[in-house]
Amino acid sequence: MKKDKIINRRDFIQTGIRTGIGAGLGIIGFGLISRSVEGKTIWQLDPAKCVQCGNCATECVLQASAVKCIHVTDMCGYCDLCSGFFRPGALELTTGAENKLCPTGAIVRTYVEEPYFEYRIIEELCNGCGKCVQNCGAFGNGSLQLQVRQDLCVNCNQCAIARSCPAEAYSRVEPETAYLLKGFEELKITD
Repeated sequence: MKKDKIINRRDFIQTGIRTGIGAGLGIIGFGLISRSVEGKTIWQLDPAKCVQCGNCATECVLQASAVKCIHVTDMCGYCDLCSGFFRPGALELTTGAENKLCPTGAIVRTYVEEPYFEYRIIEELCNGCGKCVQNCGAFGNGSLQLQVRQDLCVNCNQCAIARSCPAEAYSRVEPETAYLLKGFEELKITD
């Protein structure tokens, strides 16, 4: 009987020690995480300054750039002739590759009703070159814009794209203001 009490007491003490160590490590881990997030800034691209130079596609340290085209649907006119989708001087308004402006086919055009079409960005295909954004801004309403996708960005200390940006469109901001859209104060993007 006495032996059972010692084993139970020993198990109790070992369990208590393990629990205490686990809780202590958890508290230390939480403290380190909260300190690393506090005061942290992230890279942001200001679409009002962006000149669509193409550096976002080639200068990012990631193989597939963290900069992607986003579609601000609240600004879109759902035009039959979308200057961000169609190559200038396209002979037909069809989805044939020879008519598309995007070199990777990242923009999908879907018929809604006469004369409206919906344009969606396939983010995995977008390389951030800005060709669609440039034409949408020049001949359209500017609903296509480039942004640093914070879920993809590794937040380099010295962003290679920011260093090579001729328009100085990159800056560090608080995470709460991760996205800045031209023409809007709130984030309204679609996938």
